[in-house]
Amino acid sequence: MAESGGGPGAPHRPVLLQETVRLLAPERGGLFVDATLGLGGHSEAILEASPQTRVLGIDRDPAALRLASERLARFGERFRAVHANHRDVVRVMREAGDGEASGILADLGVSSLQFDTAERGFSFRQDAPLDMRMDASGNEETAAQLLARLPEEEIARIIFEYGEERKSRRIARWIVERRERGEPVETTARLAELVARAVGHKRTDRIHPATRTFQALRIAVNHELEGLGEFIETAVDLLQAQGRLAVISFHSLEDRIVKRTLRRLSGQCECGPRVPVCSCGARSAVEILTRRPITASDAETEENARARSAKLRACLKL
Repeated sequence: MAESGGGPGAPHRPVLLQETVRLLAPERGGLFVDATLGLGGHSEAILEASPQTRVLGIDRDPAALRLASERLARFGERFRAVHANHRDVVRVMREAGDGEASGILADLGVSSLQFDTAERGFSFRQDAPLDMRMDASGNEETAAQLLARLPEEEIARIIFEYGEERKSRRIARWIVERRERGEPVETTARLAELVARAVGHKRTDRIHPATRTFQALRIAVNHELEGLGEFIETAVDLLQAQGRLAVISFHSLEDRIVKRTLRRLSGQCECGPRVPVCSCGARSAVEILTRRPITASDAETEENARARSAKLRACLKL
């Protein structure tokens, strides 16, 4: 999903494209599921790899689905798009009449379409309503509604756990104090300003002090970590023998879940030596293809700053 450009009209560059295609090996042909279609860059490369390749693209963002479908229309019936969450992959494949897949891809990042569309509220570079929903057509709360409803302790927990922000309690206190004064935090600019003042902002800082808080709220609004481990296990079960799964994550919390789940699926027990019977669910279902996560080259990060935090892990189903 994390395709980036210099703005809404710029060309979109899928993150770690060559590395992802190499690990998925779509030249084998068959069905590939792009569980987070985004703007379709990875799917385009998969479809170009072989005339025997088909792609089922899934995304919860209707705008992304529309643009990706336009981009991939030249492939005709070899490409299908479905509006759904990647966690619904079993249902989507069943309704599409597909059994096993040759490969499955999950690019867990936020696309440039979402970042660069100001009114979506993902970025503090432009002032906009504090929305952050990947699927604005659904019933999920916006980030502003979340901050208007949750108690101070829960806001602090979200910012600390999902953003790894050490000053989460102070940020939460300031948010609630504004709310109690009748000045709720409802725009990206107001939140960014509040966090910068609460955390302390120096011109020499490499990243904006609100970055972690925005990440945390985005994760909470879209439930990004919920069911990630279960999705990976399900995706492996949906692969045919010798099928491949590739997952691109963009922050340590996601990557930690991906790493631990793949290790458990490769048969590495997490229970420890004192536990007589394994209860963590370890099973020898896959071979890990990436002992260390693959990261973007210097050349790619120079072209696309969003690739800097990307980590790619993959496995082969036994």
